[in-house]
Amino acid sequence: MRIDTFSLGPLGTNCYILSKDGKCLIVDPGGEAHIVKQHLKAQQLEPLAILLTHAHFDHIGAVDELRNDLQLDVYLHESEEEYLLDATVNRSVMFLGEDFKIETSAPEHFLIEGTLTIGPFTMECVHTPGHSPGSMSFIFAHDKCVVSGDVLFQQGIGRTDLPGGSMDVLANSIVHKLYTLEDDVIVYPGHGSSTTIGDEKDTNPFTLQFYQR
Repeated sequence: MRIDTFSLGPLGTNCYILSKDGKCLIVDPGGEAHIVKQHLKAQQLEPLAILLTHAHFDHIGAVDELRNDLQLDVYLHESEEEYLLDATVNRSVMFLGEDFKIETSAPEHFLIEGTLTIGPFTMECVHTPGHSPGSMSFIFAHDKCVVSGDVLFQQGIGRTDLPGGSMDVLANSIVHKLYTLEDDVIVYPGHGSSTTIGDEKDTNPFTLQFYQR
């Protein structure tokens, strides 16, 4: 599986395009839909779906344009459906102002924990709340990688001061859902550079407060 990363939208959110056998999944398109569409055309990729790790405004800015133009279904955890529908809940009004608020249609599918197969892609969907109530991480065991959204970053963790956030819940998600993965699993976070589970276990200053080998 090939993973291409694009820093999109007002906060430079990592949008991932996962491709295999001429088909692809789009994860967290935070804005600038034209960049995604240009990449799909250049690589001659057929998009199959949009996956959302969660639905804060900076992860959903290009959802409806891509969904409508490319005829794609959107997958999101059920607890964050309202985030797509309401600019106050997804915080776009607070951060961007009324003139630039982001609201989209409801998701076509709700993500649940377990194995999900879309076309040639098979992943384990893991509920990792704490940054937001419906945060999901996507583990691709064969490719030894996880798309973690805003749960775990290189040398950082997701903020927990927004509504629905909790440091205790986030710590539980990281320790029991992500740090149980093998050390060489690559982490593709919602912002910043990729890292590995092992590096974060050993050196992430924010998780040393609740995890040590």
